[in-house]
Amino acid sequence: MKIDRLVSIIMILLEKERISAQELAKMFEVSTRTIYRDIDAINMAGIPVLSTSGSGGGIEIMSQYKVDKKIFSTDDLSALLMGLSNISGMVRGSEVANALAKVKSFIPSEKAKSIELKASQIYIDLNPWEGNGNVKNAIEIIKNALQENKLVGFTYIDGHGSKTSRTAEPYQLVFKGRAWYVQTFCRLKNDYRLFRLSRMSELKMLEETFVPREYQKPFLDFEETAKSFQIHIKIRLHKSVLDRILDYCPFDRITADGSDYYLVDYPFVDSDYYYDMLLSLGDKCDILEPAHVREKLKQKIQNLAKVYRLLG
Repeated sequence: MKIDRLVSIIMILLEKERISAQELAKMFEVSTRTIYRDIDAINMAGIPVLSTSGSGGGIEIMSQYKVDKKIFSTDDLSALLMGLSNISGMVRGSEVANALAKVKSFIPSEKAKSIELKASQIYIDLNPWEGNGNVKNAIEIIKNALQENKLVGFTYIDGHGSKTSRTAEPYQLVFKGRAWYVQTFCRLKNDYRLFRLSRMSELKMLEETFVPREYQKPFLDFEETAKSFQIHIKIRLHKSVLDRILDYCPFDRITADGSDYYLVDYPFVDSDYYYDMLLSLGDKCDILEPAHVREKLKQKIQNLAKVYRLLG
């Protein structure tokens, strides 16, 4: 018994008022006996399908079970298609494809073109321009583990470069900023942990299942926390790297300084991440103030120069 044939039969029955077993058998190139077995399986799945004999008879889904297509407006259908189409690029699986097919079945033929046009007005591609190609595979492994309530095992490299072996209960896939994460209950730490997928290696779904515990959602809004550590530094920036800081600094904090440079009031946190970002701008960036940030960056540059002198 093919699952895709069952799904297709359900879609046809939702679309049509009534259809004969012979028509379905011809459509799917199977016997009428196979069609009746499929109808029994659909009934067992909880979808009430009736079969009537005689002239004008056939197979149909009970009218009380069907959803009136008029319940969805053009904007409703466009929004559903937009969301499902955009997530299907990264999170693959038959459930997303089936959901897309079901939504499309509600689209009246005379409105199909306009709805498809609206649905394509926003396109979200979660795939990076370049980078770790293992993330897609990791998403599929974790998605399967989530569906089956199975533990996952992996090696993890944290923000300090330390490597540990972990076993965890997966609870939620999260896309935040520019990266994918998974919220888990980590057996090693005996607490909830949010792991970045790009830092995971040797990821596998284990055979052991777990009973889901009371779920603790990850804390993802650090804006207010970051503000408490934030200072503003003044940098002089060459126009060739202006685009590099616009993800972190709004236009109203940037003023022209001649034809080739800009003065930037830059939100900054005294951490390696922010210093590394400034270092990546090379000689196109000059920190004007405060003095302690300028001195710390100079020290980092001197340390880097020592490494290259040692290397010859």
